[in-house]
Amino acid sequence: MNPHPKSLPLTRRTRVLMCAALFAASAALAACGAPDDQTSKAALGEKKPAKPKEVEIDGLPGMPPVLDPKDVYAADRPNKLSPVVKDFPSRVYVPNTKSNTVSVIDPKKFKVVDTIEVGTRPQHVVPSWDLKTLWVNNNRGHTLTPIDPATAKRRGPDVEVHDPYNLYFTPNGKHAVVMASLDRELVFRDPQTMKRVHTEPVSCYGVNHADFSMDGRYFIVSCEFSSELLKVDTQKMKVIDQQKLPFEGAMPQDVKISPDGKTFYIADMMAHGVWVLDGEKFTTPKLMPTGKGAHGLYISRDSKEMYIPNRGEGSISVFNFEKNKLTKKWWLPDGGSPDMGGVSADGKVLWLSGRYDSEVYAIDTRTGVQLAKIPVGDGPHGLAVYPQPGRYSLGHTGVFR
Repeated sequence: MNPHPKSLPLTRRTRVLMCAALFAASAALAACGAPDDQTSKAALGEKKPAKPKEVEIDGLPGMPPVLDPKDVYAADRPNKLSPVVKDFPSRVYVPNTKSNTVSVIDPKKFKVVDTIEVGTRPQHVVPSWDLKTLWVNNNRGHTLTPIDPATAKRRGPDVEVHDPYNLYFTPNGKHAVVMASLDRELVFRDPQTMKRVHTEPVSCYGVNHADFSMDGRYFIVSCEFSSELLKVDTQKMKVIDQQKLPFEGAMPQDVKISPDGKTFYIADMMAHGVWVLDGEKFTTPKLMPTGKGAHGLYISRDSKEMYIPNRGEGSISVFNFEKNKLTKKWWLPDGGSPDMGGVSADGKVLWLSGRYDSEVYAIDTRTGVQLAKIPVGDGPHGLAVYPQPGRYSLGHTGVFR
C-alpha cells in the first residue's frame, strides 16, 4: 500500500507539492514522470493553433473584394438579388438581329409581352456594371440602346458607339470595354457616358467574347474570325499575349472562367467543343468535344455545372466541375439552334435563343426538359435574363460577381 503523503519523508512530499503546483508546465510534468500523450493540450494550458487565414486576393484596384477565393461565383446564389435590382420585373430580353427589335418575355407566362424598336443588327443585351441599365449592342447601327430594367422600357435616345458587337465592364467599374469586332479594336470607354478613353488595336480579327480572371487583373478574349485568343492587362488596357488555336478553321465564341478561377473555357463553333485554357500560363489549350456548333457557356447557381449549348445540333452539354467531365447531354425535342442566353434568378431555368429558328427555349436545369418554345423576332441572339443575382456585372448577357 502507498503511504499517505503526510507519512512521506519531507523531501518526497516537497517533490509531490512541486509537481502539483507546476502541473500546467510540460517541463514540470516531465520531472514528475507524467507522459505528455496522456495530458490534453487544454490541461497543459497550451493555446490551440490559430486557423489558417483565407488567402486574400490582391485584386484590381477599386474592384469589390472577392467573396470566396474558392468560388468566383459566390455572389450568384439563387435569388440573391442586389438591393439595386430586387424590385425590377423579371423579364427575358431577346435581341433580334434581323428584325432590329428586342422581344420582351414574361418568364412566368412564357410569353412575349412587349417589343422594343432598337438600332440596326442588335447582337447582345448587356447589364451595366452598376446593374441599373441594359445596353442593347446595335452592331451595324453603331449605337447602344439603353433599356430601363425597372420599367422594361426604352430609356432615352441611342448612344453613338462604333461597331459594338459586344460589351464588357472591368471588375472595378472604371471602364466599359467594347468588342469592336470588325474594327479590330478593344475600346475602353467611360461606363456612363460611353465616351472613348483608350483604343487598343488588335492584330486578330473578330474580337467578340471575354471573361476576367478572379483578381480582375487580366481578361481572355476570343477572336472568332482568325482562330485566336488574346490575354489583356485590365489596368494597362494592353494586349500582353496572343496565340493561335491548334485547330484549322477554329471559331472561338463565349469565354467563361471556372469557379475556382484556375481555368478558362472557350466554346468553339467549328471545333465543336470547348477549349480548356490555363489563363495564368496561357499555354496551348486542350479541346473538349461537346457537340456541333458549341457556342455559349453558362454556370449553374450552385457553381457545380456549366451548360454548353451546341447550336449546330440542337443540344446542350452539361459539364461537372468537380468531376471535371461532361456528365449529361440534353436534346431539344424538335431540334433547333440553341445559342446565347442565361440562367433564371432561382437557377431552375436555362433560357437560350434559337438563332436560326426565330424562337427562344426555356429548359429545366434539373431534368433538361424543354419547358417552352416561344416565337420571337428574326435572328435572336444574345438574350439577357434580368434581374439576376450578383453584386455587379462584367457584361455580355449577364456575367455577375
